[in-house]
Amino acid sequence: MANLNKVMLIGNLTRDPELRYTPKGTAVAELGMAVNRVRTNDQGERQEETTFIDVTLWARQAELAQQYLGKGRPVYIEGRLQMDTWEDKNTGQKRSKLKVVGENMQFLSDGRGGGGQPRSEGQPQQQQSQPPSQSQGASPAGDDVDDDEGDIPF
Repeated sequence: MANLNKVMLIGNLTRDPELRYTPKGTAVAELGMAVNRVRTNDQGERQEETTFIDVTLWARQAELAQQYLGKGRPVYIEGRLQMDTWEDKNTGQKRSKLKVVGENMQFLSDGRGGGGQPRSEGQPQQQQSQPPSQSQGASPAGDDVDDDEGDIPF
């Protein structure tokens, strides 16, 4: 039987990425995302529901997220679901949480000058001549797609 574990999300960060390193030196970033869904209820009223999702990025993607993303910035994350389980130290009960492990990331424009500029932390940073728009290892969408007049290739 075939199996598939694939997640695609577009949303805004709920906090700045938290970057740390494993003992072997691999970068790990933890992000919080908010993904909105707008629907109409039975009475015809517009309702918006927000889902909050924890995302983990590894290696170069983690470093890029910390450098270029901040709270409120939009981002596209592609990855897989992973269940974390642990025992609560206070109660001794088993706990679990579903999260996303990001495998590809793309910065999105937020209307404030784009999604590829380094975020400033108190001091302005110089803009790089060509900031990355995708994580390392991600193939650009336009490799084999004919981009006629902005048509969506699907």
